[in-house]
Amino acid sequence: MDISVYLHQVVTVLAREFGFRSYRDAERLEKTADFLSGQFTSLGYQVTKQPFLFRGKTYHNIIAELTGKSSPEKILVVGAHYDSVQTTPGADDNASGVAGVLALARVCAGTPLNKTVRFAAFSLEEMPTYRTSMMGSYQYAQSLHEKEEQIEGMICLEMIGYFSDRAGSQHYPVPFFKMRYPTTGNFIAIVGTMKSRKFTARVAGDFQKGTDLPVVSMSAPPIVIGIDFSDHWSFGKFGYPACMVTDTAFYRNLNYHGPMDIPETLDYERMAKVVDGLKVAIEEWAL
Repeated sequence: MDISVYLHQVVTVLAREFGFRSYRDAERLEKTADFLSGQFTSLGYQVTKQPFLFRGKTYHNIIAELTGKSSPEKILVVGAHYDSVQTTPGADDNASGVAGVLALARVCAGTPLNKTVRFAAFSLEEMPTYRTSMMGSYQYAQSLHEKEEQIEGMICLEMIGYFSDRAGSQHYPVPFFKMRYPTTGNFIAIVGTMKSRKFTARVAGDFQKGTDLPVVSMSAPPIVIGIDFSDHWSFGKFGYPACMVTDTAFYRNLNYHGPMDIPETLDYERMAKVVDGLKVAIEEWAL
């Protein structure tokens, strides 16, 4: 199956069939988790469900591992959150990111890599757990730290489906960024904090080997609004190098957290190019 078709199918299931995936509806999130687990299993992966409690209810992170051959103890995590705020079906935020993770698991399945890659779907990234220890990704990163696992990096997919060729469609947290970076939202961004700048630059460089999609790479301190606004924040808290692959969210997509964040607004051909680039980045790291 063509990757763009697969991406469209997954986004449609998440945004249409499951719809609003808020923490308020733990049962719906559990059904979503079961769907994601089934997708990984159908690709031949062994799947682990990590449970955690929030306000008396159980939520799950879903982990699928592609075990390395010669250095399995060295691990790269590739993840995205599957919950949404209660005001949106969350096609871009973040069904697109989850679809990207599943597509990467699909194209990497059976690839003989030397290092281990873990594909992860996290629950509870959005408010009220956002940027707290109750984020699903924080719970997972904490467990890795406690087990002293050798995490060499984390790639977070956060909104990867919205593109625009309209002049002036790209905005930035600081006005003078427009003097250095594109003002048309037809690129993917790979960003991280200064602590992860070498890892971010490496991922961006390897990404470019696999696709003709324009990419903008940026490392900045947390004072730059949005630079650590997703699950890579959790991994950074435990000292792991981490970066975010993103269409820049509210700096481009005006449907952010709204009812019109629907599957029809996304560009699946360009999303497939994001997958192409990340596949090469993963292989360059793990081979």
